[in-house]
Amino acid sequence: MIFTANRQTTSRILMVRPASFGFNPETASSNAFQKDDQAADKQEISEKAIKEFDQMVESLRDHHVDVTVIQDSKEPEKPDAVFPNNWISTQTGGTIYTYPMESPARRLEYRPNILDELGERFSVNAVFDFSDKADDEIFLEGTGSMILDRVNKIVYACTSPRTHEKLLLQWAKVSGYKPIIFQATDEKGQAIYHTNVLMGLGTNYVVICLEAIKNPSQRRQLVESFRNTEMDIVEISLDQMMGFAGNVLEVENKFGDLYLLLSQSAFEELRDDQKKIIERYAKLLPFNIPTIEKYGGGSVRCMVAELFLEPR
Repeated sequence: MIFTANRQTTSRILMVRPASFGFNPETASSNAFQKDDQAADKQEISEKAIKEFDQMVESLRDHHVDVTVIQDSKEPEKPDAVFPNNWISTQTGGTIYTYPMESPARRLEYRPNILDELGERFSVNAVFDFSDKADDEIFLEGTGSMILDRVNKIVYACTSPRTHEKLLLQWAKVSGYKPIIFQATDEKGQAIYHTNVLMGLGTNYVVICLEAIKNPSQRRQLVESFRNTEMDIVEISLDQMMGFAGNVLEVENKFGDLYLLLSQSAFEELRDDQKKIIERYAKLLPFNIPTIEKYGGGSVRCMVAELFLEPR
């Protein structure tokens, strides 16, 4: 596959196989999707998460998606290492961005050896490192915080304790993207912690929970932007969003087939009419990851960092 500057999806993805997956109390205050179970055995949770991860990778490879798997290191423990898209993203032209995360435990996920390994496998021409902004308590958690319309060079983001507008604007200036910033809250009025749990953007469609965006002018701005970029809107409810129906990612396999990656729980949340709209453009590819969703508070999209890099 040869990438062009206006490509929305990729057939190459990065995933990190967890070594010590579990509930992270540092992230729970801002993540309403995350659940703890004091009676659960930590080792059992970790083993279940690894099994779910391995089954997902196997299915992706069976569908001819190119998956680069990097094993998480045992020490120090990194309960959220399975979600690499929060600390790293890539762009066509050989560019890597790294990001500052709110949780100190999560900052350990940024491992220089992963960048070295990517540099050995792929052509990397530039690295923009924003990770040190965490020292100033300013956060931007990668493609968790930002939904990128790579064709039209638009970045969509809802502000939250993990997504600071100041740094988002800096990133947009460096990358050449137009920012569209808004606020989104759940039914309890809590800020949605990551944009990618309420919104996923494919080649010709967007899955979004407009109900979470209470400001009418911000909602209109989003709808207008989607219409101007000729995106079919698949609107999901707050309840569907809480079932991870918005945490989806479109990828392409080596034959050019488009798939929308989502969890089994998200698949079951979607109505038939919503699925039909998506299936005009991409095949739905669900994965069963209940342990990762429950204790990590993230789903399939969070587990994948897209690689818009050319192999060496």
